Order: sequence, then structure tokens, then C-alpha cells
Amino acid sequence: MAPREKSKQGSTAAQVLLAADARKKSLPVWLARNAQWAREAPLTAMQRAWLEAQGFKGAARKHALLPGADGELAGAVLGVGEGRAGDPMERPEVAVGLLPSLLPAGCYHLADDPGDPQLAAVAWGLGAYRFRRYKTSGDSEVPQLKLPRGADHAQAIALTDAVWLGRDLINTPASDMGTQELEDAARQLGKSHGAKVSSIVGDELLAKNFPLIHAVGRASPRPPRLIDLQWGRDSAPQIVVIGKGIAFDTGGLDIKPASAMLIMKKDMGGAASALALGHMVMAARLDVRLRIL
Repeated sequence: MAPREKSKQGSTAAQVLLAADARKKSLPVWLARNAQWAREAPLTAMQRAWLEAQGFKGAARKHALLPGADGELAGAVLGVGEGRAGDPMERPEVAVGLLPSLLPAGCYHLADDPGDPQLAAVAWGLGAYRFRRYKTSGDSEVPQLKLPRGADHAQAIALTDAVWLGRDLINTPASDMGTQELEDAARQLGKSHGAKVSSIVGDELLAKNFPLIHAVGRASPRPPRLIDLQWGRDSAPQIVVIGKGIAFDTGGLDIKPASAMLIMKKDMGGAASALALGHMVMAARLDVRLRIL
């Protein structure tokens, strides 16, 4: 699952985030911070009247589609509001992440300066995530963003792909995401970045003095394991990331209520997050000795 397989999971980050100079027609998206925005924005009189008729005042998380003279879609506007000073989640760049779920399929660009173009690009990428592993219908087309000037295209794709990887692993139900599948994901990630991956499985954990990992998973028909990914120069500063990968069916008694069982597939979220972080580090080619357990 690293990188995402389009045949199973739908679009990839590279299909959603396009380079700023991509030769593809795109529609403008404006970011409105207050009710006065429409008076100063480069809109037609018809579009201003349209916004007024809808009562659009630039409130945060509100959006409007803008018509052209021919009745076709001519762009969109997203309200980002005034925001609360010092609150990182109130930044306009973060609000950009709402757009992929609000806009019709197509290609867009940000007509206003988003402030931090890299953050805006990644926010769009994260908002475009869809979990489609079990969908039998054709892929639903996700709106594309032509990156704002100043955004690093390769880095935006790498960061988005990494988070999508973690989400894919967590969203996959335990029936299809056991200890072997976690190891498979780690090995595929390692292969894509030239990392070494090894594992200690089943009773071998006892021989290698890992009795507690063995004790947690020994009652399951899927043997427990310690997965070890290593990457980078031996002499580089070492970073070790440890992620818990409880794959639900570890055996023993289950005394959780039904509501808690519905989210138990997330018990391996620590391992998924560790792999996602590793994807970011390796994609950025940081000069570190990375080890993920």
C-alpha cells in the first residue's frame, strides 16, 4: 500500500496535485475573508449579484459556485472568515482542505495569495483523500489543484501520499489488516525507498527475548511479529520511531462494548503513523539513520 495502488484505492496524490505550470485549464477559487470581499474582487456584476442573492458574506466554511455568462461553472469562492489570531486551524491555508469535498470535478487554482502556498497545497491533498478499497463502482473524480506559485510540488505529493498511506492502513478492517499485512505494507514501503526490512515472527520472539510481544498475540491464528525497517547512512544521526500495531485479533477475552469494537481496527494506528512518518522522512531524503519498529 505504498505508494497507493490506483486500481484498489482510487486517485493518487500526483493526480490530484498538479504542478503550478501544468498545461491544463483551471478555474479560479477565491478566498473571502469578510462581507466586503465581493465589492473588491475581480468578479462580474452578474457574479456579484449571484453572491448577494445567495446571502454569501464570506463566513468561514461557507462556499459558493460562480456562474459564467454562458451558464458554465466559472469558479468558486470559499469563505475563510476573519479567524482567531494565533489559532493555526483558523488559517486560510488550512480551510483550503475543505474544497475537494465541496467542488465539482475539475481543475482549479487559487486566485488569491493563500499566505503559505505549501500548507495550502498539502491541505488540498489531505482533503482529497478517499478510501475506495472496497468500492465496486468506478472511481469518483476528485477535484484537482494546480499548485500555487512557491509550493514545492514533489514535497506536497510526498507529504500527502504519506498521510494517505497511514489513513489507508487504519481504515482497512482487521479482517484484511493483520500482522502479516502490516509487514507487507512495511516491506512495500521499504522497497519503494531502498530500505531494509526484517521481522521476528511467532515463537522466534521468545528466542530473541521479546516475550511480551509474543504474549499479546500468541492466542491469534495470525502470529505476532516485530517488524524492523532501517534506512539511511549508518553514520548519520539516528532516529527511532516505535509504533504499536495491535491488529485487533490478538486472542484472549474481549470485554469492550459494541461501540468500542467498531473502532478497534484503529488499534494499529500507531504502526500506521510510524510508517507514514517514515514515508515522509525517506521521501525528503533527510540525512538521518531512520529505524522504524
